[in-house]
Amino acid sequence: MNHLKIIFSTAFVFLFVANFMLAQDDVEGSKDHPLITRYPGSAIEWYDVQEFDKYKIAVCPVTGYKTIDDWLAVEGRITRIFYTLSGSRSSNEVYLNYLKALKKNGFEMLADGMFSSSSVKGEIGARGWLGVYFGENTIPPRVQLLDGSSTSGGSAFVSGKLTKNNATVYVAVSVTQYSDEQVLYMIDIIEEQLVEDEFITVDADAMLKGIRADGKIALYGIFFDFNKAVVKPESAPTLQEIANLLKNDPKLNLYVVGHTDMKGKLDYNVDLSKRRAAAVVKELTTNYGIKSSRLTPDGVGPLVPVATNETDSGRKQNRRVELVAK
Repeated sequence: MNHLKIIFSTAFVFLFVANFMLAQDDVEGSKDHPLITRYPGSAIEWYDVQEFDKYKIAVCPVTGYKTIDDWLAVEGRITRIFYTLSGSRSSNEVYLNYLKALKKNGFEMLADGMFSSSSVKGEIGARGWLGVYFGENTIPPRVQLLDGSSTSGGSAFVSGKLTKNNATVYVAVSVTQYSDEQVLYMIDIIEEQLVEDEFITVDADAMLKGIRADGKIALYGIFFDFNKAVVKPESAPTLQEIANLLKNDPKLNLYVVGHTDMKGKLDYNVDLSKRRAAAVVKELTTNYGIKSSRLTPDGVGPLVPVATNETDSGRKQNRRVELVAK
């Protein structure tokens, strides 16, 4: 079975937007899925990939003792990533970020619910519901998603389905407030088959959060034809969000940096990355009303990879445009 190859850069971030620079305390061997990245500031505590397996998505509330009657059975390549997020963010904020991104990018909503209190038991997204859900989609004991502390709070869940180019991907996000200062969340991605296009666009808020956290944000929603430096029309949603970012923060100035994979000669790739960055700046200044003085294009070709160049998925992560704060 071919694998789904998508870049999901979420609001999240997000949701459903994208920063592939990993935290120092990520568990060894883990990484963000190229479809959907972490909420800024999160760390990966558990990571698992099964090349082919079965998964069940619940689509109704609890109907009896530890029972949910209505499930959607899916199968394919399954990636499961458990994140911890320390600080002042709430489970509601993380949930709404992913929910917004999924809806914005055309996902069919399968199930969703959010609760500020841990007292709700059987509704979609409640802690009791999540307990039944993960009874079917087992997680190891060290994944403390269902645990809590003396200050634990609410929980949430959202799942969606997207079919494009005859390929389907499912995403399920489960969130709990472990304590006043820590949110835990799991992202499960089930890829049924190959698709070549990116789906999800990072929004302006996610871009700003990434830039504030790391000084930069990697974007995967700007598209070019092979070996060309003309921005394709389907890049419009990402370009609009970059424009929104700059209009919302008039003091922010950016380097727009092009990156390529390792295929081809170094000099050619560096030149191509520079021309692509310049094309992005031209689009923003010509069609989105951004002053040219706020944007400086440049390119480094394949010299700053964020993944291996030995695989298709790694090369795809390396082909990106980054916004870097001046």
